Amino acid sequence: MHSASLGRRALLAVLAVVVIIALVVWGLGLDTLRARQVDLIYLGKQHMFLVFWSMLFALLVGIPSGILLSRPFARRWAEYVMQIFNVGNTLPPLAVLALAMVAIGIGDRPAIIALFLASLLPIVRNTYAGLCAVPPSLLEAANGIGMTKAQRLRQVELPNALPVILSGVRVATAINVGTAPLAFLIGASSYGELIFPGIYLNDFPTLILGAVATALFALILDMLLAGLGRWLSPHTAA
Repeated sequence: MHSASLGRRALLAVLAVVVIIALVVWGLGLDTLRARQVDLIYLGKQHMFLVFWSMLFALLVGIPSGILLSRPFARRWAEYVMQIFNVGNTLPPLAVLALAMVAIGIGDRPAIIALFLASLLPIVRNTYAGLCAVPPSLLEAANGIGMTKAQRLRQVELPNALPVILSGVRVATAINVGTAPLAFLIGASSYGELIFPGIYLNDFPTLILGAVATALFALILDMLLAGLGRWLSPHTAA
């Protein structure tokens, strides 16, 4: 029953992607897609490069930070510290990109730093919230069988908090993918190289291609993360 439910969801997701691609082909024509094929592939790789590295750094910083803030000795300071991680969301994305450009220069590095800052808060907050929401009865049972704090974290707390943590990762990924086109403004290649020139030149086919490619990228990544979450925590899937 569970496998059938996952299969139906996967099929619906694939159908959604196919329908979007079919609408783009119908609206713009195959000739436009062929003319832009090289750009779409190259900029897709560059877009993925920015998203991959910024999300990797966000995970490496965000999850350990959320774990640390969820410990009893740090919870009283958690909300104050969380405001530090909120800097990437409090400031407009363009302002973060501009500050990164002033500090580092133009190109991929400032773009990755800006995307890292924009993606950080959902990961930290959801890791913290998921660990704080673990039922006390489970913690008492783990203590009762003699688990160390590290064993309890690894074998009890993290597995129970995993669905909430992955929800934060999905939100962070969507923010990251949607913000990455702005990196074009500071010299980093992404689908912004189609979107912004399309706006400036009133080239609607190019604009639509960039926007749809970005949306499809976000949709596919979200589907993959959702599938990962259901595979790792099948008991939480509906």
